[in-house]
Amino acid sequence: MRCLDLSSAPPRLPKGHQWMAELPALPDTAGAYRWFYADVTAGDFSAVFIFMVGSLFSPRYSVGARRGARPLEHCAVNFALYHQGVRRRWVLSEYPVASVQRWGRALRIGRSLLEYAPDGTVRMEVDERCAPFGGAVRARLVLEPQVPAAEEVQLVPGLPHYWRALAPRAKARLEVASEGVVAEGLGYHDSNHGEELLGERLPGWHWARVHGPEETVVDYHLPAGVAPLRVTASAVGTKSERSPLPTEARPTSLTNWGLRVPAHLYAGGTVVGAPRLLESSPFYARVAARRGEVDVMGEVADFRRFHSPFIRWMAHFRTRVERAA
Repeated sequence: MRCLDLSSAPPRLPKGHQWMAELPALPDTAGAYRWFYADVTAGDFSAVFIFMVGSLFSPRYSVGARRGARPLEHCAVNFALYHQGVRRRWVLSEYPVASVQRWGRALRIGRSLLEYAPDGTVRMEVDERCAPFGGAVRARLVLEPQVPAAEEVQLVPGLPHYWRALAPRAKARLEVASEGVVAEGLGYHDSNHGEELLGERLPGWHWARVHGPEETVVDYHLPAGVAPLRVTASAVGTKSERSPLPTEARPTSLTNWGLRVPAHLYAGGTVVGAPRLLESSPFYARVAARRGEVDVMGEVADFRRFHSPFIRWMAHFRTRVERAA
């Protein structure tokens, strides 16, 4: 990544360029959170990058937030690499601090960096070790957004949880130097934030993004009685809307942990396929399916489960706790 001269004035965005000039505000109250998520599908490889302030995967934050712990005391970097749907690498490292750099455009957690560049690209660089005791991982993702960002939406009326698809459809380049991987494909990037712990009043959700040949659709399914959200992004623009409540429930199945996940992943009303479980835990599953030029990736989360003492204890074994780098 190019080093910038901190002694000079910050560069200006090109005229007419609509993009994030700087990071959104980071949370600072107990229980609050913000994370930045990106995924990429590139040939036989797929990967997920997440930078978290107030880590939703942290058993320490789950307990500490109720005692006044601040989000910046529980930051984390998550990276997962998959080959043909099988996990090759898993990183989840938690740090007691993060810093905002490069005139407010970059977030550093440990040795890893997320940056919104002046030309509109998004760069995520992970320099970590696999959890809990694995080898070094160096990975880089560069996203060139192909469509405008969506508007920020409130997930559930009356609750302080928000979501914004920042780059619903992007040209992506994935490099994992530690694995010798260099691949190009389609990427996706969003951000969630909230002012209270997930699981306190918002029990969970499931969502999926669908890359098709010409457009990307993201469906966000919320607790019973709350209309789902949909973002549609293509060359003609990006649209956010709240869809009508479904008249019929789609079939589900149970994982080995007893977590209920969709029995099929869809592109509109068409079945793409049965979900492949990329990740499976008692409270969280990452799912994917592919058929021709249609690629689906999504997540199912039950945050109430995560706050149980037993599951918090289990989470320690998938996390590295680091001192600030």
